[in-house]
Amino acid sequence: MVQAYILIQTEVGRAAEVAGAVGALPGVVQADDVTGPYDVIVKAAAPNMDDLGRLVAAEIQTVPGITRTLTCPIVHL
Repeated sequence: MVQAYILIQTEVGRAAEVAGAVGALPGVVQADDVTGPYDVIVKAAAPNMDDLGRLVAAEIQTVPGITRTLTCPIVHL
């Protein structure tokens, strides 16, 4: 199982709406709206990196109100 944090920037005033929509997607473990340079932080899980990439590109990035994402895969050192 591969996990990642996905940092999301949204259009002004749409963070809560985006967090709710993204949080309902299969593969999303948690989605929270936050303050700072990013508006929403998501924790996602997928069987492998390819599936994680598909989740981000085909599902998360298509949610209305998202302007930019940054995917940070979790590593265990």
